[in-house]
Amino acid sequence: MAGVSSGPATYIYACTRMRVRRSLLIPREDYLRMLNMSLPEITRFIGAEGGYGSEIDELGTSFSGINLVEVALSWNLAKEYQSILELVPGELKHFTASYLRRWDIQNVVTILRGKMQEMPAGKIKEVLVPAGRLDKVALDRLLTEESPERVVEALKDERFYPVLERELPRAMETGSFAHLENELYKGYYARLIADAGEGVKGGAIFLKYIELEIDTRNIQNLFRLRAGHVREDVRELMIPGGSFSVEELQRLSGIEDRDEFIDAVKRQVRAPPLLNVLEAIRGKTALHGIEVALTRVQLEQMERMSKRYPFSILPVLVYLEEKKYEVANLRALARGKEAGLPGERLQGYLVM
Repeated sequence: MAGVSSGPATYIYACTRMRVRRSLLIPREDYLRMLNMSLPEITRFIGAEGGYGSEIDELGTSFSGINLVEVALSWNLAKEYQSILELVPGELKHFTASYLRRWDIQNVVTILRGKMQEMPAGKIKEVLVPAGRLDKVALDRLLTEESPERVVEALKDERFYPVLERELPRAMETGSFAHLENELYKGYYARLIADAGEGVKGGAIFLKYIELEIDTRNIQNLFRLRAGHVREDVRELMIPGGSFSVEELQRLSGIEDRDEFIDAVKRQVRAPPLLNVLEAIRGKTALHGIEVALTRVQLEQMERMSKRYPFSILPVLVYLEEKKYEVANLRALARGKEAGLPGERLQGYLVM
């Protein structure tokens, strides 16, 4: 067996628990059933059979409708991730904690956007997921700040503060936090790569997955930029550290013909599943359909890697990602039903 195939008993126990938890995630057939349900029916279903019952019951007296679903999903995801951090041992805990810091970025950017749009703190809080280093108390404190500038100032002891301080003026001037968010993710992935390269057990496997995730994210970004007819220099929008160099990604972004673009990407891809999905999306025009297809192949690749290294960080990451997409799917279903979208249209947004 390759790689970390015979770890200590605590590794075996933790990875086995991850597989058990994966078996409890909502299956595809239940998503298909929910496409035909109303929002109240979906709320009852995920409370009774989806594993979200305790949050639905606990929050049911304070929230209702879409707000109840939003908050229950966020609470459940944060609780689940925190329980996994308590479960995984040693180096797995270190890697898992590093990986979950992406939620700090998501939460802080959400708060900044909400503050700029003068949204009520309670409304912003509904979609926060305190699964990173910034816990509920820290996020509540940020929500009390009066402006984006005050939010950033309150984060001056955090690792990503220099990026926030540097990029906030541009974000406030342009009204867009996209560049700021991208810069935060560049720092996040650079830190993950550094963690993986410190020579600790499992680091090389962790790095393989991070490269896959960066590649997927960069390819998705290239499709987004093409959809937005962005033709300028895109190097600062790409994340270094994947199998494509930033210069290669810049060259790919300059290819105007869509089929030629897909052919050029395929020439630099080795993994057959990714090659297949690139061919499959050649005829797709909806951006969300392309992004969902690429996300699916990323998850499938992760699962293959986790089977090769069954007692490594990979089974943990597979579960973290699949749980994240379960919550994203349920959120999309709830919001779509609230907006009155038909089930067949909603299905295209689900990663299942």
